[in-house]
Amino acid sequence: MQIGELARLTGCAVDTIRYYEKQSLLPPPARSAGNFRDYADSHVERLRLIRHCRALDMSLDEIRSLLAVHDQPQADCSAVNALLDAHLGHVRARLRELQALEGALVSLRQRCASAGAAAQCGILHELTHTLEALPAVGEGGSGHVHGAHG
Repeated sequence: MQIGELARLTGCAVDTIRYYEKQSLLPPPARSAGNFRDYADSHVERLRLIRHCRALDMSLDEIRSLLAVHDQPQADCSAVNALLDAHLGHVRARLRELQALEGALVSLRQRCASAGAAAQCGILHELTHTLEALPAVGEGGSGHVHGAHG
């Protein structure tokens, strides 16, 4: 099948498929006589696995590690368990960061009870004078950053 059909079957953008190929997550397909990419059912399965992992917010490195085990059916899967446990730890850390962010936003919102002049806005005053009191979510908090492709 050509790349458009693979994209349709997996719900994945053509550019993303090419990106995964460049990242060596998806093996290069055979080429047809007309030099078109010729994908197989194994590409569909692998791309679905990748997309599922991305939906679980796994990084490309985590996915690469899972695929390495997946590609060795007789291998011990304890590495998969360890990877998932580590990812769960990242997710829990991110949840804590988001809860801290929520608390900071609720507190900030309470600084301005009603609409008025911007010069008297408690939110703007607080943002201008106490930035260090707010949690730095997304600025190296959990160290778990993902790419835009998925």
